[in-house]
Amino acid sequence: MKVKTSYCFYYLILTFFVLTPSFGQTSEQKALEAKRERLQQEIKEINRLLFAERKEKGTILDQMEALDNKINVRQELIRVTNQQSNLLNRQINVNIRNISKLREDLDALKEDYAELIQKTYQNKSQSNRVMFLLSAENFYQAFKRLQYMQQYAKHRKKQGENIITKTEELAKLNQDLVVQRKEKEQLLAENTRAKNELSKEVEAQRSLLRSVKQNEAKYTTAINEKQKEARKIDREIERLIKSAIASSNKSSGKSTSSTTFALTPEAKLVADNFSSNKGRLIWPVEKGIKSQGYGVYADKLYPGIKHQNNGVTITTDKGSKARAIFEGEVIAIISVPGGSKGVTIKHGNYISTYYNLSTLYVKKGDKVVAKDLLGDINTDRFDGTTKLKFYLYKDSSRLNPEDWIYQL
Repeated sequence: MKVKTSYCFYYLILTFFVLTPSFGQTSEQKALEAKRERLQQEIKEINRLLFAERKEKGTILDQMEALDNKINVRQELIRVTNQQSNLLNRQINVNIRNISKLREDLDALKEDYAELIQKTYQNKSQSNRVMFLLSAENFYQAFKRLQYMQQYAKHRKKQGENIITKTEELAKLNQDLVVQRKEKEQLLAENTRAKNELSKEVEAQRSLLRSVKQNEAKYTTAINEKQKEARKIDREIERLIKSAIASSNKSSGKSTSSTTFALTPEAKLVADNFSSNKGRLIWPVEKGIKSQGYGVYADKLYPGIKHQNNGVTITTDKGSKARAIFEGEVIAIISVPGGSKGVTIKHGNYISTYYNLSTLYVKKGDKVVAKDLLGDINTDRFDGTTKLKFYLYKDSSRLNPEDWIYQL
């Protein structure tokens, strides 16, 4: 009889190659699911913070920025959901191939097992086994025949166990396939809903654009006022930073014309710790969304008009408070005539600024640690939004806060 002794080894190799890809895909699927949930939560926060109670109270420019923000997040959500669906497709195809291979393997094992059972039945007589041993030419041959009979019985048992294992594996793969197909159907349905919502938001934006074109003067005025206010704040922040550098260097006996801080060993340690936490620093508010990012961007209606944000704008709940992102020392209090208040904190030679505060809890010279409350964030009395403007510098050079704050 032809005995297929290689099946155990073959089964282990097959199991390794079947399961190894699925572990990686499961990890990737979990990462995509976490990202999808985060984007869904961000859309909820945008709706709650920017659209829930504003109605038409906000300026046209604010409405345009809010809609654009939500459209961008919605497009990213659709992209991530498509990635999940494609990944599930690959997993389903892998499972289908694995099920086919396992069925072939199971059929071969059953055939082999049937041959073993038939051979065993033909030789089940005790007298046959005794005669098989007694017919040996010598003791050594009889011993080897006894070993063979024991190994044969063990192999038969092993084949039976392999059939049970492969049957269970096949059932598990079939269950996974059913679950994966349901997940794919849910993702496709969700993507359809997201695309419908996106279409509504794009149409709302187009409608707003048509409205803006009919009120070009009003829109241009809103842009100019925002840009003027932003430049005033930027100039004041940079003036205070340069003044703090000069004052610090003067007290250390260094050149007051330098554009960088002369660091003490203690300040250098704080700066090094701050730098090592790049990308992991806490948000300057407990809850919120980034409503305007860092850098230069083109106007949605008039691409020739450029907007510049030297920090980031974070929208939060009414009554929220600004908090320190890291340990440091308050080196300046900002008070722009006709504007809000702000706090500037030095972390070694890194500077964080929190602007648009109505009430301050700290004063110049105070030492703070991460999460210390700095003041109440101002709520706009016209559109009802509560926005913190957050800036980050290294010495007198601007930094992009999105690179430093966790998932900003």
